[in-house]
Amino acid sequence: MTGQSPYAVPVPKGYRVGPWEVREPLASGAFATVYAARLAEDEASRSSDPELPRQAALKFLPTGTRTPRQLHHLRELAQREVELLNKLRAPRLIRMYDTLTVDDPEQPELDGATVLVLEQAEGSLDAVLEHTPKPEAGPLLLAQICEGLHQLHHAGWVHGDLKPANVLLLKDGSVRLADFNMAAELEGTHAYAPAFATPDYTPPELLWPEVDERGTRIRPSADVWAFGVLAHIALTGAYPLPGGSTQARADAATRYARGTEELRLSTELPEAWREIVRDCLAPTHAERAARFPDTGALLRRVEEAAGTARSARLPRLRPRRWRRPVLVAAVVGVAVLGGTAVTYALRDDPPAAAAPPSCKKPAVYEDAKHGRGYTAGWSNTWEFVVKQGEGGSQVREAQCLLRYLHGISEVGEVDGDFGPLTHGAVVKFQKRAGLDADGIVGARTWEALRKAGEV
Repeated sequence: MTGQSPYAVPVPKGYRVGPWEVREPLASGAFATVYAARLAEDEASRSSDPELPRQAALKFLPTGTRTPRQLHHLRELAQREVELLNKLRAPRLIRMYDTLTVDDPEQPELDGATVLVLEQAEGSLDAVLEHTPKPEAGPLLLAQICEGLHQLHHAGWVHGDLKPANVLLLKDGSVRLADFNMAAELEGTHAYAPAFATPDYTPPELLWPEVDERGTRIRPSADVWAFGVLAHIALTGAYPLPGGSTQARADAATRYARGTEELRLSTELPEAWREIVRDCLAPTHAERAARFPDTGALLRRVEEAAGTARSARLPRLRPRRWRRPVLVAAVVGVAVLGGTAVTYALRDDPPAAAAPPSCKKPAVYEDAKHGRGYTAGWSNTWEFVVKQGEGGSQVREAQCLLRYLHGISEVGEVDGDFGPLTHGAVVKFQKRAGLDADGIVGARTWEALRKAGEV
């Protein structure tokens, strides 16, 4: 590397990687750089994959250069992220479309680099907090972050590096957890992660951990601590432990864990969140695990504090088959690319509705692509597909619309499980609407479900 570039992996604009053409840089860290990309015109015309987007984010990891020791480390980080994203597909986790390897001997700084083709976000929570330290949408964002954490833990993984920079927001304001190069799959109660993380979000027991040949032993309660720090920052604009530097705050965390310093939460922390944050920041793993046996328990308390609808229980199916909608927290992104930061303006009100939607009273909202339609949960389910055997809030939304908007009571319970009764109700609706009666809720069926009455 040149040592002069602000990017870990400098890639010229217009560079081709597989079918993708690199555009502007979006973000860069110590080990990787993310660029906006678009499907090249010749590839776009040939592509027959309906799931392949025309725009994506390319994450470059320099796994073909550096010293042998660095290469081993970078390849391990890349392998962790690829393994997780290949195994899991959940609404609150960033989606990976493909992995590529650069084969370009004439570009030695790029040759051999691993490239992850990812769902493109507008920016990170870190950029939001930099622009607006205490965003009004903070509680809604935290509910989505916690939901993503629950999805991850439910699938048997620990994130290991939860922080604002690793929370991405899509154009509609919905949250995606990202950057899984520190993630680790649980082996019983523990997982093994690389021997470093971000100190401000690391629980006291892992600030100076014992390390063996497999790395650091980590448990889900480490992510719970990180969520507590993140929630305190998002709601008050300040860290929960005193200190003007990362080292000072780490020292304060150590004293707190030893019982020689008290946890002094900000007076600006809303009362509904105070006990949640305090429990997340319990000084030991055992205390955190006692207060939150799993992240499902944390999620229910967070949803109550945020005033959001209770999310459906997780299905027994593997998460890669589980589909759920996003909860729009209404963030309008304005990306100023190049050497400047990504900034955001947070919109206060949900679009085109006087009251929050509910199951029994769907609300009218405006979708940029599809126009006006009904929603029973601020979702963006126009393009998703749900069918018998699946579960989640998306299924619950379809059940609500069938029962309360179209009067099909045979749908059964509004429980988020796509069982035989729901299948029969979908078939009945499709026949009524003149659609193929296949019992699958795809784009055309969502369109018909949402377009009724005044819209």
